[in-house]
Amino acid sequence: MGDRGGIEQLAYLLEEAFRGAGIEESKESQALLVNLASVGDDEWRATLPGAARTIESIALHVGACKVMYDDYAFGAGTLQWGTPEVEPWTGDGPAPRQEAIAWIEEAHRRLVGHLEALPDDSELVRPRNTNWGEERETRWIIAAMISHDAYHAGEINHIRSLLQGDDRWRHVQLGFG
Repeated sequence: MGDRGGIEQLAYLLEEAFRGAGIEESKESQALLVNLASVGDDEWRATLPGAARTIESIALHVGACKVMYDDYAFGAGTLQWGTPEVEPWTGDGPAPRQEAIAWIEEAHRRLVGHLEALPDDSELVRPRNTNWGEERETRWIIAAMISHDAYHAGEINHIRSLLQGDDRWRHVQLGFG
């Protein structure tokens, strides 16, 4: 096997964005799962005034994208939006919070597993399929998933904080600002 430093770094960053892998006390992480853990049942499906998206809908979107990107980059590339494999709760009513989070974790594990199974870093520049029909380098696809998790973690945090009435910076809460 050749050099795998790039694969290892991307896997680390995927884990960091998803679960806060490098943080000993993960409550301070900005990761997706840490932010989802701060969401109660009351906030899971709540809609802010003037908004359409809920934390539930954002979380399900994150999971569906993980499934689709993984299938097209590393799998058969046959899955379709709106199917139970990609969106298990579409049309079947609300997604139970813990079940949905477990499903997202499984989709994430599958994606990380495929990345970690690559034989060496030369695979990172290999073009792979995307679900919208273009080819992109493997590293681009993984980078997109990293930023996708970080983006939606922040969105979830903001919605949750507004719903819980604590939308302020931590340094303000500690009396530094």
